[in-house]
Amino acid sequence: MINIITNNEKFNEELLLVLKLFYSNDEIDNLTHTFSVEQIVSGNKIHTHVTSSLDDYVVDRDDCIINKSFPNRYFKRYAKLAFYAYLRHLFPNKILPWGSLTGIRPTKLYYELIVENHGDTNKAMKLFTEDFDVTFEKACLTREIIKNQQGIVKNDCLVDLYINIPFCPSKCYYCSFISAPINKCADLLEPYLDALIYEINKTKKMLKTRAYIVKSIYIGGGTPTILSESQLDRLLSTLGYDVSEFTVECGRPDTITKEKLDVLKKHGVTRISINPQTFCNKTLKEIGRNHTAQDILDAYKLALNYDFDINMDMIAGLGSEKLSTFKKSINKAIEFAPENITVHTLSVKNGSELKEKNANKSEENEVFKMIEYSHKALTDAGYKPYYLYKQKNMIGNLENIGYFKKHTCIFNIDSMEEFASIVACGANAISKRYYSSTNKIERFANLKNIQEYISRIDEMIAKKDSLFK
Repeated sequence: MINIITNNEKFNEELLLVLKLFYSNDEIDNLTHTFSVEQIVSGNKIHTHVTSSLDDYVVDRDDCIINKSFPNRYFKRYAKLAFYAYLRHLFPNKILPWGSLTGIRPTKLYYELIVENHGDTNKAMKLFTEDFDVTFEKACLTREIIKNQQGIVKNDCLVDLYINIPFCPSKCYYCSFISAPINKCADLLEPYLDALIYEINKTKKMLKTRAYIVKSIYIGGGTPTILSESQLDRLLSTLGYDVSEFTVECGRPDTITKEKLDVLKKHGVTRISINPQTFCNKTLKEIGRNHTAQDILDAYKLALNYDFDINMDMIAGLGSEKLSTFKKSINKAIEFAPENITVHTLSVKNGSELKEKNANKSEENEVFKMIEYSHKALTDAGYKPYYLYKQKNMIGNLENIGYFKKHTCIFNIDSMEEFASIVACGANAISKRYYSSTNKIERFANLKNIQEYISRIDEMIAKKDSLFK
C-alpha cells in the first residue's frame, strides 16, 4: 500500500486527496511506494521537504505565513503544493484542469488570494495558475464567477434558512444522501413532518429572540414534493417569512402536480428545481429514475404557468453516456430556457450504488469533453456562470457549475462561498454560523437517521440554539 509519512498527521487526509489525483484507489492499495512530507517552521517561514522511495527527486519549498491569524491554513496549503509538485514530476503528462486543487472550493481560494495580496487581482490570477497549476481557462472561469457574485450582501445578522426533506420516489444510483425511497419508509413521513415543524417553530423563536433576519429560504432533500399537497401546505404555513428568494426543489417530475404548484405559489415560493439529470430514457432507467424524458417536459410546461424561476440540474458522466448523448441533453435544456441550469460532474460517492456495485459511468476523457461542451453551449446561449464547487471523487477532478440568465440563486452562493450563516432544520441538515470579522465558520449537523432525528429532536434544537448564541 502507498504510504504517506508526515510530521503532522492532521494533513494526511488532505495529502491522500492529492495522491488520488494521480493514482487510482486500486493502485494506492496495491503499490508499495512511500512518500515523505516534512515541514519545519522558522519564524514566519515554512520549509516543506518532499521525497519518496521511487527516485532521488526532491521538492523543497520556502513559503511565508501570510496571515498569522490562520497559520494552519498555510501549513496545509504548502504541504499539498509541495506534494503535488513531486507527483507532477512523476506524471508530467497527466491532464489536471484544476491542478492541485482538491478538498477546497476554487472560488473560496481565489477570494483568499485576492485578500492576501491586498486586492491585487492580477497577482491572485498569477498565483492561481502558477503556484496551484490551474489552467488558464479554469482560472478565467473562476474569475468570471467571482465577478458575477458581486453585490451579495455579507451581514452577520442575515441568515439563510434551509429545510431538509429526506425522502424520494426512488434512490438514484449515484446518491449517497440519506434520502430514503418512500416505499420503504412511508410510515415515517408524518412523524418526520411533525418533528420538522416542531423544530422549525423552535428555530423561529430563537431567530426572533436573537434578532436574526432570514434573507432566503431553501427546501431541499431528497425530493420535497414527495409530500402531498396538504403536507406541503402544512409545512409552508409554518414558515411565514417574507423573503425575495424562496426555493423548493421539486426535483423529480413524477412528484409534480398542479395542486402542489398551487400550494407553492400560494406561500410565496419564487424558485423551483425540475432536475432531468439527462434526457436519455435509457440512462434514466439505468440510474434508478422511474420517469421518462416526456415526464420532464410535461412537468416543465405545467410549471411555466406559475412564473417561478426554474433551475434544471444536468449530470455529466451518467451511465455509459457518450458525448453525443450528453450534447442532446444539454441542447434540450437550453431549448427549454430555464432561468438557471446547473451542470454537475458525476461524483463516485461512498455509500452509493454507483460505488458499491461499480456501476456504469462515462470514461474520464468523455466527461472532460462534456464539461467543455456544456460551458461553451450555455455561454453561447446567453447563460453566465455564478457559482462553482468541487466534491471528492468527481470524475477527472472536475467541477459543478451553476449558470444563470438574469437571476442568480443567493442561497447557492451563500452556502458555497460561506458568505452567510445557514440555519438548518431536518434530518442531516447542517447549520453553519459565519463570523465575518474572523472569516470563521462553526457547524452543527442534525442526526442523519430519520428515526433518531425524530426521537432526539429536542437535543438537536438545544445544540443549534447554543451555536447561534
